[in-house]
Amino acid sequence: MLFSEVLGQKHIKNHLTQSVNNGRIPHAQLFVGPEGSGTLPMAIAYAQYILCANINGENNTGNEACNLKFDSISHPDLHFAFPVTSNDKVKKHPVSKHFLEEWRELLKQQPYGNLFDWYKLLGVDNKQGQIGVDEAIDIVKSLSLKSYEGGYKVMLIWMAEKMNTAAANKLLKLIEEPPNKTVFILIAEDEEQIINTIRSRCQLLHFPPLAEDDVKDGLVKQYDLETSIATKIAHQANGNYNKACDLVYQDSEDLQFEEWFVFWIRSAFKAKGNKSAIHDLISWSEDIAKTGRETQKQFLQFCINFFRQAMLLNYKANDLVFIEPKAKNFKLENFAPFVHNGNILEISDELQDAIYHIERNGNSKIILTDLSIKLTRLLHTKST
Repeated sequence: MLFSEVLGQKHIKNHLTQSVNNGRIPHAQLFVGPEGSGTLPMAIAYAQYILCANINGENNTGNEACNLKFDSISHPDLHFAFPVTSNDKVKKHPVSKHFLEEWRELLKQQPYGNLFDWYKLLGVDNKQGQIGVDEAIDIVKSLSLKSYEGGYKVMLIWMAEKMNTAAANKLLKLIEEPPNKTVFILIAEDEEQIINTIRSRCQLLHFPPLAEDDVKDGLVKQYDLETSIATKIAHQANGNYNKACDLVYQDSEDLQFEEWFVFWIRSAFKAKGNKSAIHDLISWSEDIAKTGRETQKQFLQFCINFFRQAMLLNYKANDLVFIEPKAKNFKLENFAPFVHNGNILEISDELQDAIYHIERNGNSKIILTDLSIKLTRLLHTKST
C-alpha cells in the first residue's frame, strides 16, 4: 500500500518516513486511533517503506519486486496477528495464519474496516475473537526465523486491545528485546484496554479522526461522486472513512441500528404507566438478544453517539451535529429536549455498563430488558 493511498494524516506520514530515512526505527510502536482514521493502512504503508528500502517519502522508489509483493499483501517478512475465533473452517486452536485468505480479502475490500466488518467476513458474529496464547506462540516462532530477504521483519498486530493477558505476558520479553531488525507495530482503538507492561514498551503514535476534506477527497476519488454528495457524506461520517464508505452504498449497519433505536425510544416513552408498552420493550430486548454479541455492542455504542448528538443539538451546538436520522416521522430536534444535563451522564453510564456485561458473556436478554426499564425512567427525568 502506498502512502499516497492513505487518506490525510500528512504529519504522521512525514514523521514515519523521516524516522526510516534517518535510520531511527523504533522496535515497538503503538498506533492508536478511532475507527476509520487509517491506522491499519498507514501501518502497512510504513511496513512497505521499511521492507522495500523506499526513499523520498513514497513507496514506489525502492525494490520493485518487493513493492509488487505488497500489492497482494504477500511479502514473506510481513507478519500479521489479529483477533480470531473458531468457525466452520477452523474448529479449534484458531490463529491468524488460518485466516490469511479472508484477511487479504478484507484489506482489499475494506482497508479502513472495523472489527465488526472482520467478524462478519469470518461469519462469527455471535462470537468474540481474541489474540490468545496460541497466537503468541506462533508470533515467537515466526520472529525466531531469519528474514526471508535478509533485511527487516515486521510484525503487525491489529486490534491489540483484544490480546488476552496470557498472550501479552508471552510476548512481553519479545517486544521489549526483539531480535535484530525486527519491528512490532501494534494497532488499537482503545489503548486503555492494553496492559500497561505492553503499552510502556511501545512508542505511542496518536491518529486523530480524518478531516472532512480528506474524507470527501477519498470518496470523490474512489467512487467518482459529485462533490456536493461527497461533502454531505463526509460530514455525516464524522472523520470515519469506513462509515463514509458504508453510507455510499447505503448498507451501513447504522441504518438498521437507527430503526432499532427509534422503536426502543418510542416504546420507552410510552412505557411510563402503560403496561402494554412494557411488553414491547421486552419483545424488543428479545429480538436484539438474538443477534450476535458484536452486533449488540456496536448497537449500544451507536446509541451512546445518538444520545450525545441529541444533547449537542439541545444545547445549540449545531456545528457539532452530524447525524441525520432517516426514520419516518422521527426528528432529532423533537427528541433533543429530552436529553439534557439531568440524565445524559446516567444514560451514558447505563449503556457503557450494558456493553461491559455483554462483552463478559452476560445474558443479553436480561441486560437489555434491565436497560430498557431504566431508560423509561431516565427519559422522563427533568432537566436540572
